[in-house]
Amino acid sequence: MPIASGVAKQLRYKVEATFGTAPGAASAQLLRRVTSDLNLTKDTYQSGEIRPDYQIADFRHGSRRVAGSINGELSPKTYADFFAAALRRDFTTLAAITGLSITIATGAVIGGLQSYTLTRAAGDFIAGGLKVGHVIRLTAGSFNAANLNKNLLILTLTATVATVVPLNGVALFAEGPIASSTVSLPGRQTFAPTTGHTDRSFSIEHWFSDVPQSELYLGCKINKIDVALPPTGMGTVALEVMGSDVQTNASQYYTSPTAATSTGVMAAVNGIVCVQGVPAAILTGLNITIDGAYSGEPVVGSNKIPAVFPGRVNVNGQLSAYFDSATMRDYFINETEVSLVAVFSAGNGAQDDFVSFVLPRIKLGGAQRNDGEAGLVLTAPFQALFNSAGGAAVNSEQTTLLMQDSQA
Repeated sequence: MPIASGVAKQLRYKVEATFGTAPGAASAQLLRRVTSDLNLTKDTYQSGEIRPDYQIADFRHGSRRVAGSINGELSPKTYADFFAAALRRDFTTLAAITGLSITIATGAVIGGLQSYTLTRAAGDFIAGGLKVGHVIRLTAGSFNAANLNKNLLILTLTATVATVVPLNGVALFAEGPIASSTVSLPGRQTFAPTTGHTDRSFSIEHWFSDVPQSELYLGCKINKIDVALPPTGMGTVALEVMGSDVQTNASQYYTSPTAATSTGVMAAVNGIVCVQGVPAAILTGLNITIDGAYSGEPVVGSNKIPAVFPGRVNVNGQLSAYFDSATMRDYFINETEVSLVAVFSAGNGAQDDFVSFVLPRIKLGGAQRNDGEAGLVLTAPFQALFNSAGGAAVNSEQTTLLMQDSQA
């Protein structure tokens, strides 16, 4: 008799049209993972009767739920559907800005990184949809090869001037004005919106091909996402899942699912983290949590919860950095609101894939330091807040968290 092996197990998923109802078997997506431990759980009830035989005579099962986690390594596109569900807005494309006259000039050194300015002769970058924290590329125009198709992180932004740093650290070439230029936003973006929130649920299958058995978990919603970016090692993603029921079968449910993504894994050594617009070269760790506060309660007459209800989108986390000045400490002491931008790429290439997280408004909740013979580290938990000052006419989004994924 065969015994199921983890390497033979496949993880597949598809968005449900109706909560708790399995979607069509075609066009599902294979999902990369490190682990997936989704399981059906049930409430249980033990009889409380006091009997002359001194024993327990009954034990019953109650409401059914799906609970567990999916753990993986952060890579572009792989978990985009789940990030979009957690933020309650689908990823969308930002149209390229065309027909520009652009001048590139060398700017100041900011946080140890050389910056550059992209100045347009007329028009408005902000009206075109650009925001601080976006990664852009110059994709058309007779630019020097050092300037074309390179990932550029926007540090500051006005209507006509974008101050940028190259993600790969390779210098830009000062030139211009260059006519007929195009500024593009690679991939797509999402953010926690103010209106029009989505409420996505998934049917997620564990297919044990060597047994064979299929477990299709229904009504699955992403209750929480934890992103961890250590100073060494791979960036990781942990999805906490809540669902309603399971459907079992001896054959796979999803037929011919789309192949899993093949994008590179993010490592914190390839990227830039900015606090209040300044690149932080001394960061020793970053964690970001998106908590959806979902809930679902049993009802009389059914052994399944009828719905999984969304709560508020609570974004928080923790950053740690070498204690080199009073700046970070004083952000906490003075209750100063700051911005946080974190962009991580799959390598050092000019246009390697990337994932970015932009938190326009955070407050630090502490500034604890360790002690010992090594360099001292300051650890600061933070709470992200709704950026009411953002919006279409300014250089930040009206949200708690904005994400950009080059392959979404």
